[in-house]
Amino acid sequence: MEASEKTIEIEGIDLHYRVGGDTSPDARPVIILHGWGCRASTMNLFEQTVLDRCPGTAVYNLDLPGFGSSSEPAEVFGIEDYVRVLETFVHRLGLLNPILIGHSFGGRMSILYSSRNAVERVILVDAAGIKPRRSLKYYGKVYSFKAAKRLLPFIVGRSRASKVIDRWRGKAGSSDYASASPRMRAILSKVVNEDLTSCLPKIKAPTLLIWGENDTATPLRDARLMEKLIPDAGLVSYPDCGHYSFLDRPAQTRAVVESFINSPKKA
Repeated sequence: MEASEKTIEIEGIDLHYRVGGDTSPDARPVIILHGWGCRASTMNLFEQTVLDRCPGTAVYNLDLPGFGSSSEPAEVFGIEDYVRVLETFVHRLGLLNPILIGHSFGGRMSILYSSRNAVERVILVDAAGIKPRRSLKYYGKVYSFKAAKRLLPFIVGRSRASKVIDRWRGKAGSSDYASASPRMRAILSKVVNEDLTSCLPKIKAPTLLIWGENDTATPLRDARLMEKLIPDAGLVSYPDCGHYSFLDRPAQTRAVVESFINSPKKA
């Protein structure tokens, strides 16, 4: 079963998405949200699993604003802005109690959305949302960079200082940061430090956590904290897998997602 390509305009953003599955009014909507630096096609495993193995569902696999075929936001978005776009998407398409599947940044969105909106179930895959622990070395780099950014224009001139700072960013920053546009870099810098720990107890829907035990971007301790704080959560972790655990263990992921979505609703 194949999904079709569509675009909807929300807040001046051309939001691209793939949609497929059951077209009846009673279909259960499943919304798939990819991670930072990715696109809807990265989440094909989840799209195809739901389409092929979860009858009675309609799948909506999004290119988030600034990724894939979706246009960038006109302003520096935070997580609230991204979730507001998602809430508008759900409202405009009339999707009731969706099932959310979110990887990494998409997991961050899923946490905030499901903490304040009705959802049927949530699947968080190597999800972001807990502010990372930082070492003294990290803070030394951050404050050194901020000092250089402020002082270099007075020492070497504004134009040369801009080039030096961009080179420093490219060497010191993550590959996601280095490959992003200036606006998306600013958005990444903003959202990565937004802590959603307080939202976790507000998620009342059954929640499945899928994690790589060797994930260094969103470590396993984050998953364990989420499992502890979300009232109805269970964790499936894969040894010797990293931040893209679903790509490392596709067969297991298909099986647990199929079982979770097809399981009877609790009374």
